[in-house]
Amino acid sequence: MPKRLRLTRRFPVAMTEDGYRRLRRFAAEAGLDEGEALSFLFENFDSVMDEDNLTHRLRLFNAELEARKK
Repeated sequence: MPKRLRLTRRFPVAMTEDGYRRLRRFAAEAGLDEGEALSFLFENFDSVMDEDNLTHRLRLFNAELEARKK
């Protein structure tokens, strides 16, 4: 039987409600808890992201960031 993923780091994270809902949905669809889902995404970041789309989305997010903080 495969060994379960051991989570060794915990850190406070601030997320938008939309981001957290999407994380929970992804985790549920994948059969993971939220921490495992985040670990999977970051461990496999380069293979699960489209670099052009990521750059575009990041620019949009940064442009809206100050308004979201208010």
